[in-house]
Amino acid sequence: MLNIVILALVNSAIICNAGNPIQSKLTKGNHFQSRWVTTNSMNNVRYMHTASVLPNGKVLVTGGDDGDVSLDSVELYDPTARNWTIIKSMKHARSMHTATLLTNGKVLVIGGDDNGRALKSTELYDSSTETWTSSGNLNDERFLHTALLLTDGKVLVCGGLGKGQLNSSELYDPSTGVWTVTGPMKHARLGHTASLMNNGKVLATGGMASGFLNSTEIYDPSTGDWTMSGQMHHERYYHTASVLSNGDVLVTGESDTVVVRRDTETYNASTGSWSVSRPMNIARYMHTAVVLPNEMVFVIGGLGTAALNSSELYDPLSKNWTVTSSMNTARYSHTASPLNNGQILVTGGSSGTILNSAEVYSTF
Repeated sequence: MLNIVILALVNSAIICNAGNPIQSKLTKGNHFQSRWVTTNSMNNVRYMHTASVLPNGKVLVTGGDDGDVSLDSVELYDPTARNWTIIKSMKHARSMHTATLLTNGKVLVIGGDDNGRALKSTELYDSSTETWTSSGNLNDERFLHTALLLTDGKVLVCGGLGKGQLNSSELYDPSTGVWTVTGPMKHARLGHTASLMNNGKVLATGGMASGFLNSTEIYDPSTGDWTMSGQMHHERYYHTASVLSNGDVLVTGESDTVVVRRDTETYNASTGSWSVSRPMNIARYMHTAVVLPNEMVFVIGGLGTAALNSSELYDPLSKNWTVTSSMNTARYSHTASPLNNGQILVTGGSSGTILNSAEVYSTF
């Protein structure tokens, strides 16, 4: 099963934590005046990597795959100089991993795949010393999982692929550096999303186990238990989930073995029910979604019948989708990071060829 999934991901890769909402500092304004500008390229081509905005405003890019092997290389983007610097490598090569910014400013890198081997290892990056340190092992090796920072500062890791499809979940406590097992999900799932809702609970949606899933479930940190929630209208895999300011969760994109769809739907956190939302203009999956402070959701790139350079905005008030300016390079399995200067940095991914290019989206 491991080899089958890896072979599939060479053609259809995913950034594991892409479904998690990214808070941007873009100002509200006329998005039709926005534009994409190519910036300096990374030193390495990569997809299935991670990108984390550090407290100092720089962007930490870790690992991924160059089309041949998993990478241990790490580089930093400086938004002021618009250049990339190679820094000390991780202790392990890894792709399809996750990277979570902790409340102490360190970045926790978790699991992943090292050239066909699922990893238990985790490591911490400290930007103040520019060093990597081991941070204990997961209880289950895994990749294609999700990792989410909870309101109490702990990190919840769930699902993924290791010794088969996983329903297991575990918690990392930064104050002790210890990993502990918490309640398992009701369904094994990989390529799913996990979203921190306004009430502090976690919504997991879709993914794949023995088949594609439309099931959803809720994790309660106060009890450590998962409970089933309402079913989505469509099975979804390689999709995104974005938490809106009113607490609802917008899910976009989907794919199965046959078709890519434009369909979107919204989870009502008060009722636990799903309602169909208006479709995107362009069918896509393996895209990214950024939640803007003006409540709009910015969807970028992905894969349709081919790699996409298009982007579009969802307005929760009018419930309409509007196509905005296109990237200079079509890409999927990329990352999208909101910078402190109000821009969004997109890195790497694939257009059929693995990319090292990067570009920024600006409204000015």
